[in-house]
Amino acid sequence: MENTQKNTGKIGHWLKNSITARMFMIAFLILVLLIPLSYIQDLISERSKRKEGVVKEISEKWGGEVLFYGPVLKVPYKTFQEKTVTDQNTKKVYTEITESINYAYFFPENLAIDTRIDPEEKYYGIYKTSVFESKMDISGVFTKPDFSEQEISDEHILWDKAKIIIRTSNLKGVNNKLQINFNENHYNFESKYSVKAGHGNSYTPLHTVESSVLLKEDLPLKSGTDFHLSLHIKGSQQISFVPVGKETTAKISSHWKTANFFGEFLPYNENKIHKDGFDARWKVLDINRPFSQQHFNQLPDLNEFAFGVNFMIPVDEYQKSDRSAKYGFLVISLTFLIFFLIQTMSKIGIHPFQYLMIGLALTMFYTLLLSISEHSNFFRAYLVAGSSVVALITVYSHSILKTRKFSAFIFLSLTVLYSFIYVIIQLENYALLVGSIGLFLILATVMFISRKVDWGHS
Repeated sequence: MENTQKNTGKIGHWLKNSITARMFMIAFLILVLLIPLSYIQDLISERSKRKEGVVKEISEKWGGEVLFYGPVLKVPYKTFQEKTVTDQNTKKVYTEITESINYAYFFPENLAIDTRIDPEEKYYGIYKTSVFESKMDISGVFTKPDFSEQEISDEHILWDKAKIIIRTSNLKGVNNKLQINFNENHYNFESKYSVKAGHGNSYTPLHTVESSVLLKEDLPLKSGTDFHLSLHIKGSQQISFVPVGKETTAKISSHWKTANFFGEFLPYNENKIHKDGFDARWKVLDINRPFSQQHFNQLPDLNEFAFGVNFMIPVDEYQKSDRSAKYGFLVISLTFLIFFLIQTMSKIGIHPFQYLMIGLALTMFYTLLLSISEHSNFFRAYLVAGSSVVALITVYSHSILKTRKFSAFIFLSLTVLYSFIYVIIQLENYALLVGSIGLFLILATVMFISRKVDWGHS
């Protein structure tokens, strides 16, 4: 019994005074604190998905992203297929000719798109997304279709059934009468069917609308035929166009100041962004894209060659909160290292429970940051959450260490640490460089301070 008490006393003395024991204890606490930190990251992910769901709901009610593909001249033609048939009774062999109808699709010679967009932020509770109303003026010229590629004779072309088709991802948002004008004649569009179009794992549903049959006088049989159509459409997040013209020119203007141009082709004008918004211009020639001006049997999926503009919300609080939480392990480890060095050099006792309380205060920073950022901007949320946690740990450490010198050092260290993490979060291209330099300086500082520690009593 007496030997057991002595052994227990030795173990307790070792845990209290051994540097090695304290290091193992701190490492164990850091691993334990990774559990609530992982739950916080899951919470951030859950709130981010909730926002995505709300944004999707807003888009469905207002109108989704806009992708415009067309106009395209659709001309049916006859094809004939010979088939050898043997009569089972007479054993006579004869040739049977079957007739079928196929379609040819021809893109315009010139296509000019002039679009004015008025975006705004739409709120649903604490969440927001960008929606817009757009006015498109689309004009161009169709030239005589060339069927020589398929060796189709003129008498087999059904010019009297030629139509114009348009594809778009957002029929719901159209709020004007959709019609195309050839000379003095107007042709209304009707919705026909929907197809799934896209590439890779990303699919955009495209709806096809067809005009009524074109009159012979509006067909480009002898010379080019001009066309014009206007489209007023509501949408959300982004708008894009497929450059189907042999020469496609586009102009998109808006008062939105945080536009992001995307797609296979970018604007050519250098002064596209200005203080009042943007005025972007494109020019795409047929030689610039890997598809031809005419297609037989099937209209191809050309979504991947679209270009346009995204009306992005510039700040995503959830993304930044998630990036902050990923540095949680670093913040907890460095804070515990500071207390460990103070305890080792000053011989002041710090109980494992006190380390645990400090660690929990550090993890509370991320829940504060997440909840406040949902109602304010990220900088204010970070400032409030960081100031609260730094003040709490500073006051708590003063009650442990009983000296203003160490408390002031902890306050300064945590302030620098949180400021350093904030700078890294804001950076994109230089985050790795700045982070590496910062960690190197921290390591050098720890090495400099710890050189006076007597590790022989470990």
